[in-house]
Amino acid sequence: MPHAPPLGALLRRYAAGSALACEPVDQGLLNRGYRLRTTRGRYFLKHHFDPDTADPASIFRQHRATQRLADLGVPVAPPLPGRDGRTVAVVGGHAYALHPWVDGRHRHGAQLTPGACGRLGALLGVVHASLERVMPAQARARATPAESPAPAGTFALIDALLARVRRHRPADSFDELARHRLLERRTLLERHADRRPPHSGPVGWVHGDFHPFNLLYRGDAPAAIVDWDRLGVQPRAEEAVRAAAIFFVRPDGTLDLPKARAYARAYRPAAGATPSELAAAVHRVWWERLNDFWMLRWHYERGDTRADPQFPAASALAVWWTREYDAVCDAFTD
Repeated sequence: MPHAPPLGALLRRYAAGSALACEPVDQGLLNRGYRLRTTRGRYFLKHHFDPDTADPASIFRQHRATQRLADLGVPVAPPLPGRDGRTVAVVGGHAYALHPWVDGRHRHGAQLTPGACGRLGALLGVVHASLERVMPAQARARATPAESPAPAGTFALIDALLARVRRHRPADSFDELARHRLLERRTLLERHADRRPPHSGPVGWVHGDFHPFNLLYRGDAPAAIVDWDRLGVQPRAEEAVRAAAIFFVRPDGTLDLPKARAYARAYRPAAGATPSELAAAVHRVWWERLNDFWMLRWHYERGDTRADPQFPAASALAVWWTREYDAVCDAFTD
């Protein structure tokens, strides 16, 4: 098994028995996870591998937040404490956490009924409202508004990525699509450069990475929100819009607006968000999408192709969203 965790040393820190089987779970892009079966039961073992989120103090903050959310009835899977009471185990310089195994499956927006879309929006609203109750207000007060991307920097990035596309040999269909989308995006940015939004709106504690692979369903009901690595203070409404753009994007790069509407109508009262707050968030996330090329940067700068399957729909969405801007905004504010 690649990157096999040190099971003996880890399990000695827990009252979790001896390992019987350990299999990698392949759906995370940042950290590593394992389905672990022991003489005491089934568990999810998480290796906090990504250097941006692997600090033990940050992991402990995530763990404390999920325990407090669980106490409020939010569907999460808090980590199990070790024999010493700690929820972070550092072995060989690497940080690990042991969670109860949650039976469930991931569901994309296409698999959700309109009613389930509303329950999804309400769930995220409850998460945001609950985090305000359990997390320190000082961090929110210290947060400074984030500036939106400037077109000049994006034009330079587009040129750099186009150069990498041209140098890639042998050229393939991904290169062809990347070149088309980069040139298309440059034209869109030139046309809409005067619509750069001001600084971000109201901030609060957010999950930070709310998407289908971080939500497990048991039947029609959410069983657990997982992967809290990006927990932090950010514009809440932007997380709501960003999540909808992932859950409800179709393979052709369009959004299922009726489902997004049901989701947003339930999110707003649950989170205490106003239509104007959502309208501003729609504008900022749209601009973010126009200027964002993280999938191409992973592919061409890092040689990491794991996000490649997402690129066709995600890159088409920015174009469609620009054309249907008013309809998208209406779906989130009506």
